[in-house]
Amino acid sequence: MPTGNSSTTYGSVTKTFHWLTALLILAIIPLGLIANDLAYQVRNPDAAATEATVRLATLLFSAHKTLGVTVFFVALARILWAISQPKPGLLNGDKRAEAWLAETVHWLLYGSLVLVPLSGWVHHAATTGFAPIWWPFGQTLPFVPQDPHLAEISGVVHYVLQWVLIGAITLHVTGALKHHVIDGDATLRRMLPGLNPAHPTTRQPGHLLPFVTALAVWAGVLGGAGALGWFSKGAGASGMATLAAVDSEWQVQQGTLQISITQMGSQVTGSFADWTADISYTGQADANGRHGDVTVTVSIGSLTLGSVTDQAMGKEYFNTEAFPTATFEADLVASDAGQLARGTLTIKDQSVPVELPFDLSIDGDTATATGTLSVDRRNFGIGGDGTDSLGATVDISFDLTATRG
Repeated sequence: MPTGNSSTTYGSVTKTFHWLTALLILAIIPLGLIANDLAYQVRNPDAAATEATVRLATLLFSAHKTLGVTVFFVALARILWAISQPKPGLLNGDKRAEAWLAETVHWLLYGSLVLVPLSGWVHHAATTGFAPIWWPFGQTLPFVPQDPHLAEISGVVHYVLQWVLIGAITLHVTGALKHHVIDGDATLRRMLPGLNPAHPTTRQPGHLLPFVTALAVWAGVLGGAGALGWFSKGAGASGMATLAAVDSEWQVQQGTLQISITQMGSQVTGSFADWTADISYTGQADANGRHGDVTVTVSIGSLTLGSVTDQAMGKEYFNTEAFPTATFEADLVASDAGQLARGTLTIKDQSVPVELPFDLSIDGDTATATGTLSVDRRNFGIGGDGTDSLGATVDISFDLTATRG
């Protein structure tokens, strides 16, 4: 059997691409659907997912993502090969409606085989946490920032277009069976191994109208998703507390409060959008060595933690419905190693004594401070005692600029 196509036959390379793609799709779609159901259990704040469920969901999603990247590159190679080859004509090109539908489905198949895995890959690169791609080239993409809004948009695009792909595959298989069983022609046979030539009809459909139809289908489903508000659903975490401003001696003008954890061997970093700091500080120490004190209040529901944000809000973790805020109350003292905030960190209903070293610089009435604290999440009843999927150590870091009131 020749490697290249002719006007009446498909070559071995085209057939290999066709059936390899079919096998990949047959594996990737059920993997994705099953993994998505498990991920819902993991991320649902009201569900108590077990370690076994988390591990299985991660395994299936990693397999799904890895196969998705494979499909993307196979599809690109298949398209490049198809461009370089003659395409055997349709055996029913004289039937205008059927020929138009067949060509439209082919456009939808080729386009979706690129767009679906690419949108999933962008979603993966734009977020952090949960199920890495199994390959040595990293988890990010050039020009794709880790951004929750981009992750949400690409996730919706991936979800919507997967149904276009499934619909196109269904029509493609139905059409092939119709040709084989009802029409009795060689449309299906000429894609099977061996040399199965078949002469196409003289009349063939053009490419422009089917291509425009495929574009209209993609635009229609994405526009429908937009009309339903799927692109702006947001996290909507329950139990989110909106904090009132505090009247502090030192007013925070800008700053970040972040946490970093290790999940499935990968580091996941998140940040709190809503937190307040009541800071009192003087250059002179009192009789107890105190330079001042600080009270930090954090709205836990304002946390963005990559793809595991919803999971983090659940009862087994922060349980934001019952405990919407966390607090850190400490005295500010000087030690031989530098500045130190010595006090108590309260998360959920657990208060743990901690010492937070920080760097401080004061220039007139403006102060900048940075520091990092490591805690064991298990001391606060977060995430259970196991460490197979979620590391025990959580790094809390801050960076702020404050002015004297």
